[in-house]
Amino acid sequence: SETAALDIVGAILVGEVEPGELIAIDEDGLRSTRFAVPEPKGCLFEYVYIARPDATIAGRNVHSARVQIGRQLAREHPVDADLVIPVPESGTPAAIGYAEESGITYGQGLMKNPYVGRTFIQPSQTLRQLGIRLKLNPLRENVRGKRIVVVDDSIVRGNTQRAIVRMLREAGALEVHVRISSPPVRWPCFYGIDFATRAELLANGLDNDGIRRSIGADTLGYVSLSGLIAATEQPKTRLCRACFDGEYPIDLPAGNLIGKHVLEGVGRRVATSTPDSPEHTASPLVATPGGASVHRP
Repeated sequence: SETAALDIVGAILVGEVEPGELIAIDEDGLRSTRFAVPEPKGCLFEYVYIARPDATIAGRNVHSARVQIGRQLAREHPVDADLVIPVPESGTPAAIGYAEESGITYGQGLMKNPYVGRTFIQPSQTLRQLGIRLKLNPLRENVRGKRIVVVDDSIVRGNTQRAIVRMLREAGALEVHVRISSPPVRWPCFYGIDFATRAELLANGLDNDGIRRSIGADTLGYVSLSGLIAATEQPKTRLCRACFDGEYPIDLPAGNLIGKHVLEGVGRRVATSTPDSPEHTASPLVATPGGASVHRP
């Protein structure tokens, strides 16, 4: 779904297929037909973390957007420090932008183990915490005796940032200032990101100072939602911002049914009536693994 796939095969990006648009290509050329009014709600978190940096979304290069987010972050949350370091790799472009805007030296302070996968999707707290230690290790010579600005893409549960702050202090950092290139994540995502329930999200119920104390940082700054949206060069109405502001593009079930799999059973119907009852007029529907419903004989 990203333009990098086109680059790999040597293709040229012509454009994106809009929602409600049908593209036909035949001997007469290319034709576009609209069968519905488009109301796109592209994922704002793609610009923060999900998309590849070399991808282009709606005409905007993702790496450039992330660098701009870092610049905005430096304007919104300046600090006196000696070194700006990223949490690799997702925090790197924003850290570059922060350093450029602030004038603070950019450098490396954390080394990433290339053989360890994502930690925030591990099934247990113990595995997530162990994975962070295996995944990142501080460059002690670079951080010892320095005031550090560490730039990361987001805080979900806080495990990563808590471990990073502790590691940097153990490595001799005098101060650790955490800067996040997205607003606080307060709401779960039901569209493909494996975010936790609201109860597990650190920003749910804590203000910025409470989060700062929880992760052990000297200061904490998030980019504003308006600043993030501006960096995408997309209008707010074309973006899904639900994980940040709780405004979901579609209606959700009652609160007691909410969970990260809430949309996987949409369309599923369980027959509770008996064959002799008046309402038993059709065979029951059974959900297939792909989510489609089929009639059971």
